[in-house]
Amino acid sequence: MPIAPFDLRPARCPVLVSIPHAGTHVPPAIAARLTPEAAELPDTDWHLPLLYDFLVDRPVGLIRARVSRFVVDLNRAPDDTPLYAGATTGLCPTTLFDGRPVYRPGAEPDAAEIRERVATRWRPYHDALAAELARIRDAYGFAVLLDAHSIRSEIPRLFEGRLPDFNLGTNRGAAAAPDLVAAAEDALKAAAGYTRVTDGRFVGGHITRHYGRPAERVHALQLEMAQSTYMEEAPPFAYDATRAALLRPHLARLVDALIAWSAAPR
Repeated sequence: MPIAPFDLRPARCPVLVSIPHAGTHVPPAIAARLTPEAAELPDTDWHLPLLYDFLVDRPVGLIRARVSRFVVDLNRAPDDTPLYAGATTGLCPTTLFDGRPVYRPGAEPDAAEIRERVATRWRPYHDALAAELARIRDAYGFAVLLDAHSIRSEIPRLFEGRLPDFNLGTNRGAAAAPDLVAAAEDALKAAAGYTRVTDGRFVGGHITRHYGRPAERVHALQLEMAQSTYMEEAPPFAYDATRAALLRPHLARLVDALIAWSAAPR
């Protein structure tokens, strides 16, 4: 029996966290077609559920994918519209971030298979995400979505140099209220020793751009973190408990800032 494509813990406040790229399940029929390099799942947002496990002590909701982004990328539009100019990866990626192939020669998914993956894995996640945001908005008057990501700190094919530690994306200010963005920025500024940027290389993917509609009382932010802040970036992609212990309080402060903003009179 196929595994559920996601887990959902409903929110008890206006804030919902989405983790769409931490899934590691690849169905055997797809796994058999991957290159050895892709089989290591190198572009996964490794260990984010563990890094964010402090959320269980807070009233925020959580939706997290269980299926790998190599099956279908939940942070891409269903029509596979590119998010950025230049090098990128698609709805059902056929190249790794570094440009190497995902599939053995001739084993790439065809259009029919991509439609099936969207219907059975992409659509259920987004139906659940949209429904939970609508429920939160109906219950509290508005909803706040934090889309949580991580990526290797250096990927020359995708960006020059070394990525800042914290990359806050707001769709260039269109996805969230200015004072919410400011609250998030202030929380990240307090992280001494970490670098940060707002709307730099990563301004927010499909989830942030699609759901972040302040005029409709849904606000969205994306946090893309450099994986060097909490793990080893080479296989086997080990979690570094020492680095993670230093990072986690800053993530908790960010989430608490979103909760505080949500609780303020407006």
